[in-house]
Amino acid sequence: MSNHPFTHLDALESEAIHIMREVAAECANPALLFSGGKDSIVLLRLAEKAFRPGRFPFPLVHIDTEHNFPEVIEFRDRRAKQLGERLIVSSMEDSIKKGKVVLRSPTQSRNAFQSVTLLDTIAEYEFDACIGGARRDEEKARAKERIFSFRDEFGQWDPKNQRPELWDIYNTRTHPGENIRVFPISNWTELDVWEYIDREQLEVPKIYFAHLRDVIRRDAGLLPVSHLVQPREEERAEKVMVRFRTVGDMSCTCPVESAAACVEEIIAETAITRITERGATRMDDQTSDASMELRKKEGYF
Repeated sequence: MSNHPFTHLDALESEAIHIMREVAAECANPALLFSGGKDSIVLLRLAEKAFRPGRFPFPLVHIDTEHNFPEVIEFRDRRAKQLGERLIVSSMEDSIKKGKVVLRSPTQSRNAFQSVTLLDTIAEYEFDACIGGARRDEEKARAKERIFSFRDEFGQWDPKNQRPELWDIYNTRTHPGENIRVFPISNWTELDVWEYIDREQLEVPKIYFAHLRDVIRRDAGLLPVSHLVQPREEERAEKVMVRFRTVGDMSCTCPVESAAACVEEIIAETAITRITERGATRMDDQTSDASMELRKKEGYF
């Protein structure tokens, strides 16, 4: 008999493993969305606990905007290779070349258009379920999600037309063309994720830790300087000690000022923050024409 008490992390882990096994048992052709970010890193660890020593019963899939931070892409490829699992990378550049995505400028944020490439990937590989790392505490539209979130034949999400999940009983039935997004860590918080990363000693991309970076102060946020983001006439770049709470498109993902250089320090900082993860770090979530709920209705993660 174990001497270790059953903690809230054990309860969350057990629920998530149960959900993953439900997907494997009930869905014909699932996939796990893996970006290299902290939430999908946790999903990989949960998948290991759910299915090892066998292989995962699904491939890993990443919708690459080609505007991602290079540190995260390097980590994504290395982690998939370490696990020995199949990684499918679908590039938004292909959607742009086909004319399915039309941008106002080469440096425009691509986050809002990822749903086009995602839906094409789901159709190409005939996935009937996609496992993602969304959490209900991230953003108000996320809080409306079921754990098994039904999407119609157009890949669209209707928050008023979702299936009940009484007593954690999940309905996975779909007709051809329909699919389900599954969120095993829906009930986790940002703090839970970091505490789990600490407990399991999981590696994460280094940009999650405090480092000096050239940034621009714009619209009450910090934008990292890159080939996509340069100072405007009235702005100047400055070196600031920052870290990223979330990773995404370089053109709209903001770091936060921080001196947290290890997981323990991130946990302490996260425990006292009162600003939501996406509210603080995703500029494209702040405008109504690119709101999370609108994007989700169009097929976003």
